[in-house]
Amino acid sequence: MSGRIATIKQALLAVLLTAGMAMTAQVQAHGGLALAEDMCVLTVGPYRMHFTGYQPLSQEEEFCEDIPEVGKTVIALDYIQEELRPLSTEVRIIRDTGSEENIDEITVFYLPPKVYPSASIAVEHTFPEKGKFVGLVKVTGGAQDYISRFPFSVGEGRPTPKAAIIAPIVLVIAVVAFFLMRKKKNNPSAA
Repeated sequence: MSGRIATIKQALLAVLLTAGMAMTAQVQAHGGLALAEDMCVLTVGPYRMHFTGYQPLSQEEEFCEDIPEVGKTVIALDYIQEELRPLSTEVRIIRDTGSEENIDEITVFYLPPKVYPSASIAVEHTFPEKGKFVGLVKVTGGAQDYISRFPFSVGEGRPTPKAAIIAPIVLVIAVVAFFLMRKKKNNPSAA
């Protein structure tokens, strides 16, 4: 009986370790955006901004990178560093054509340069169709200008987390292994 309990514990430990590795917090770079400590951070040169996106008409939660659905979208950029308050910030969203040569022709949203002493910028835009885009955030007024470019898609839904795919597979393998070991232990002549 104690051998059976040890086998069950080993199988459960294997499942938990594998699932834990699959669900480990990830820092994923997406152009100038990264997920760090459950917070989306946009890096613009030496400066950082907190990035929060959501769609008021959707039941989805906040997003950090790709916009799950077409429609009204609100993006909030909040300065993390006080040094940004006196600087001018410009926001532009362009269609991802592979070239920024005719930037005015491919611009779908433009927020001209402005100083935001409140340290918060609200971007509201309605995306009428699915597609690939690039967000451009430019900070000027310091020692030099800095631009952050981050590609994103609209209307492709939320990607399935790797853990949602891996965990059930690991669980099935663990259960099969458990029953095979159990069968082998109960019937030593079958080995």
